[in-house]
Order: sequence, then C-alpha cells, then structure tokens
Amino acid sequence: MEWLNVTAEQGLGGLFLASFLASTVLPGGSEAALWAFLKFHPEQASTALWLATLGNTLGGMTSWACGRFLPRWRRLDDLPQRARVERWGAPILLFSWLPLVGDALCVAAGWLRLQPLPCALFMALGKFARYALIAWAV
Repeated sequence: MEWLNVTAEQGLGGLFLASFLASTVLPGGSEAALWAFLKFHPEQASTALWLATLGNTLGGMTSWACGRFLPRWRRLDDLPQRARVERWGAPILLFSWLPLVGDALCVAAGWLRLQPLPCALFMALGKFARYALIAWAV
C-alpha cells in the first residue's frame, strides 16, 4: 500500500485533474476523489474544495466551448437540455454537476452562445455547493 502514501500537494494536483476530467464528457468520480483526499488530509479541506470546484468548472467551460464552436448548421433540436437552457438561460447551469445531464447543459449553453462569464459563475456555484456538501459529510 505504499502507493497510497502521497503528499498533500500531489493529492491536490490529482484532485484538480480528476475534477476537470469528470466535468468533461469523460466519465469520472471527482466526488470520490475529494472524499478520499479529505480522509487523508482533512486540514486541506478549504484548498481541496476550491481546487475541485475550479477544476470541475474549467471542465464544464471546456464542454461549453465545444458547444460554442459546433457549427451553427449542426442541429441540436434533439438535445433535450437545449430547450431547458433556452428557457432558463445561464442559471440552469447550477445543475451542471448532474451526471450526464450536466455535460449536455454545458454544451447546449455554448451552442446557444450564452455569455461565458455568467455560465462560468452559475456552474461554479452549483459545483461548489455539491463539493461543500461532500466536504461537510467527511
């Protein structure tokens, strides 16, 4: 079990990467990574919370950018999240942390050309709330 003996800095880097990748279209469990990190390094809770939120938000904005640069001729009418994003705008991205649905919300927001700053802020708020709940539970 020597491989489990990592420094807090190495763990934080891994947590950031796991959080980023989990928020793109790649499957991943950033919640489990945060939980495990906090079990080994509870004194780093605030740093871990912010890094996980930052990584996950940047991953969501990567999905937003993928949607933004999809050609406009490409029809996304069959994407159910598109109608939700059109109706609610950037605040719907509070739910971007949801599995499967969240990725589609981010892509739809980009494709609909929603402004990046409000999108990033709502994404970050939703993702922070989820991670804060996990950190509190640990």
